[in-house]
Amino acid sequence: MELRHYLAVDLGATSGRTMVATFDGNNVTLRELTRFANPMIPIAGYIHWNIAELYNQILAALKLAHKEGIELASIGIDTWGCDVVYFGKSGNIIFLPYCYRGSHTEGAMEAYFERMAAQELYKRSGIQFMPFNTVFQLDAVNRLGLVDLAQVDKILFIPDALNYMLTGVAATEYTVATTGQIVDAATKQLDADILAVAGVKREQFGQFITPGTVIGSLTDQLQRHTGVKGAKVVAVAGHDTAAAVAAVPVGAEAAYLSCGTWSLMGIKTPNPIITEQSFAENFTNEGGIDGTIRFLKNICGLWLFERCRAEFVDAPKDVAELVALAGDVSDDFTTVINPDDPTFANPVSMIEAIDNYAERTNQRKPTTPAEYCNCIFRSLALRYKEVFSLLEQFAGRRLEYLYVIGGGAQNAMLMQLTADAIGRDVVVGVAESTTMGNVLMQMRALGDIEAADMQRIIESSTNTKIYKPNR
Repeated sequence: MELRHYLAVDLGATSGRTMVATFDGNNVTLRELTRFANPMIPIAGYIHWNIAELYNQILAALKLAHKEGIELASIGIDTWGCDVVYFGKSGNIIFLPYCYRGSHTEGAMEAYFERMAAQELYKRSGIQFMPFNTVFQLDAVNRLGLVDLAQVDKILFIPDALNYMLTGVAATEYTVATTGQIVDAATKQLDADILAVAGVKREQFGQFITPGTVIGSLTDQLQRHTGVKGAKVVAVAGHDTAAAVAAVPVGAEAAYLSCGTWSLMGIKTPNPIITEQSFAENFTNEGGIDGTIRFLKNICGLWLFERCRAEFVDAPKDVAELVALAGDVSDDFTTVINPDDPTFANPVSMIEAIDNYAERTNQRKPTTPAEYCNCIFRSLALRYKEVFSLLEQFAGRRLEYLYVIGGGAQNAMLMQLTADAIGRDVVVGVAESTTMGNVLMQMRALGDIEAADMQRIIESSTNTKIYKPNR
């Protein structure tokens, strides 16, 4: 088989990158092509994303690939969830998309619940309540007069919006749509009643598609602009966690943890789990590939660490050095926090937020960067233990190990603390899980591989490491 090349675009809430994947018929190799910042932009009291700049970065990557003589078979985009872009009838962007961490989400859930009860919304969607879920954002921008939704022609999630800008084809991909709490968990289709309460129509979201669908080709204008001809644009699992979990080679025997800015711990299930307990514990049923459900819990993850790291003055810039210092902190330091406490969502100062929490709970405040990091890592491990135990209850079986993906998997201290906390092996798997999941769905869409080939390719491209609990 001749070499095949694919471009994976992975956009996160702080940065983005493009990767070229090459398939030789057996193995996939990945190479970073470009990397760029994705800063939040404050405008008129709210926070926005520069969608035009993200689009321009994708075009720059396409031009670079062409310059290097790489003949791309396809392009796939995955991003964070919930946020959307509003388009007019001519395809123009009405305004920069609002960021999920913005103040427009304050009180949004409570306002929506006045017209549809929380229990009813959860029964329909099975999605964890978070104030920035798309349904609440739509209702908020409408209620606050920030966007006239009646005048909006298309409402598209970030990956869908970029696909639209590349191809001119408007479609909403299943996995990213589920993050917005606007999909019926049973039918796996957009829920018109949920949308109507927020003041929008089903038709504004375009065609509803599943992961692995070929959307189209680059527009003629973009083919001339980039030099890239013939490449297909594929709707991969558009939500980055769904893309990552697509590259997790586990079944019913284990749980998984996507460990990054957010920590997402869950299990793969064929059907949603919607019960009084899952409602009370605020678990979510997000879409996966091949009609599967990602039953999981969102946990405020290494956002805590990254925010503190940005504030440290006398601390190593190198993450590994900082983690090593955190591991040397005396056992006498025992302060822990609840990572999911609302005060840690987006404080002006994360260090001050941790200090205030410690004071409020009668614990000693950390005094050094190492102690802040030590506190965060131990607190995350304890939170992982709580969620792991709940997952076993919902699954109705013992989970034999935890499979970890994402950047946090490289944090040896956190991984060992987690193994000790849950009392099971922690298996660190695919280093580039999101990109790998993105690429595998492109390959499947083009017919280059079958679904049955995915696990073999994942395992052949992975060097696993196992952390065993200290008993």
